[in-house]
Amino acid sequence: MIYKNGRDVLPPSLLQELQNYVGGELIYIPKPNECRARWGEVSGTRKLLAERNKEIRRLHSDGMTVSELVGKYHLSGDSIRKIIVKTS
Repeated sequence: MIYKNGRDVLPPSLLQELQNYVGGELIYIPKPNECRARWGEVSGTRKLLAERNKEIRRLHSDGMTVSELVGKYHLSGDSIRKIIVKTS
C-alpha cells in the first residue's frame, strides 16, 4: 500500500475537517465494498484451489479413496470429504 499526503489528494476544506478529527495520525480509508476483490482473487489462489478441488472430486469419482487423496494432497480426511461433498 502506498501512502499519499492528504494535501496532494484532498480538497483543502476536507483536509482541514479531517485534521480536526485525527490531526497528524495515520488513517486508512477502505475501498467501497463493490470495489474490493474477494479473498485470493488477485493472487490467483482462489482459482488454484477451485481447480485442485475439482481434481479431487474427479479422482474420487474415478475410484480413488479418501485415504489415497489424503496422502496425495496432504489434507485431512475431513477436508477431503468436505471437498467431495461440495458441488461447486
